[in-house]
Amino acid sequence: MGTSIDEIEAIFLTHEHSDHSCGLSGLAKHSQIPVYANRDTARAIQAKLNWRPNWKIFETGTTFVFKDLKISAFSVPHDAYDPVGFTFTWGYDDLFSPRRSLAWATDMGYIPEAVKEYLRGVDTLVIEANYDEDLLENDIKRPWSVKQRIRGRHGHLSNQDVIRLFREIEQPLWKQVFLVHLSRDCNCKDHVKNIFSTIADYSRKFELSIIDPEEFCPKPIFF
Repeated sequence: MGTSIDEIEAIFLTHEHSDHSCGLSGLAKHSQIPVYANRDTARAIQAKLNWRPNWKIFETGTTFVFKDLKISAFSVPHDAYDPVGFTFTWGYDDLFSPRRSLAWATDMGYIPEAVKEYLRGVDTLVIEANYDEDLLENDIKRPWSVKQRIRGRHGHLSNQDVIRLFREIEQPLWKQVFLVHLSRDCNCKDHVKNIFSTIADYSRKFELSIIDPEEFCPKPIFF
């Protein structure tokens, strides 16, 4: 991403799956960086490491502070030990430092009502659009059992799941929405762009950006 390791002030982990945590294995020389995770996630990751990160343990469902950030960790439905999403809030209610907020919500099979409440009130929403239902169905790399896991209630969100979210949440405060965690095989940026262009009026409410996995994942990764 073009960021020096010396600029990283903290790491926040959503769950223990390798595509979200494997980067820790290369940070043994930077053990001073605080790594925030709940207890089950930290235990699962620590068991695979030969060094001990600077763990900062939080409880899911609570709010805690790091420097000028207020962070809330909320539970999400995914096939991990105790997966979470985050909201980050910073700034003040004044002209020089307006209050801003971001929600990070990936890796969940569906969007519970409680999660929608966390997502509704942020300026910036980062949410997964992991797969297209037809592309997943026709994919020849993944066995039926993996396909069932991906589209199950503890799997991932499809393009259509996110479209339903856009239609169901009334008067969100979003100024920007980023679609992330696209499967390299079962989704693509152009396909997502075409599908979401059919949503009437969303462009008048917020700016939509699609993060292309081809730009950031040089090696194939199964999501």
